[in-house]
Amino acid sequence: MNYLAHLVLADETPQSLIGNLAGDFLQGIDPEQIHPLLRPGIERHRIVDRYTDAHATVAQSRARLDGHWRFFGRVLVDVFYDHFLAAGFERFCGQPLSKFAATVYTALERGADLLPPRLARAAPVMIQHDWLQAYAHIEGIEEILGRMARRTRHGSNLAQAVVDLRREYAALSADFESFFPALRGHLLTGK
Repeated sequence: MNYLAHLVLADETPQSLIGNLAGDFLQGIDPEQIHPLLRPGIERHRIVDRYTDAHATVAQSRARLDGHWRFFGRVLVDVFYDHFLAAGFERFCGQPLSKFAATVYTALERGADLLPPRLARAAPVMIQHDWLQAYAHIEGIEEILGRMARRTRHGSNLAQAVVDLRREYAALSADFESFFPALRGHLLTGK
């Protein structure tokens, strides 16, 4: 799962929101440098990633992508799943995406002293460009993938993966609809 799903699956505290998001921004960080209030959220982030990476439905979604995306398949499916979550946000989460995004952005601003360095650099850009609401639109996904491509060493044109998203939209959406409740259930029961 990508940023939006990790945030949705957090507990409803600012520290949990930050911790669940921070899980993607910890490369090169000594675990002892992480604020203790963020550690439960980071652990939840890791549980979500382990479950997602091992799930057959997610593997099925990766297999739907054009073969040349093999190296980036995991990342692309994570982003595409966030798109489906954002597009149906009120149905999945019982509130408008705009309200949830505002809550997250407030938590990031007020908790700036808790943020690991990479997240501290990314948070203002995330807020300014409203990354969370961008997930709801294919054009937003294209922008997000373009930004990701600029950070890769492989020079990949990830934004072109929206062709796969459009081509496989119904099937990928059905995969997400099947997977997301299972993921939520796993977090509640551990099964």
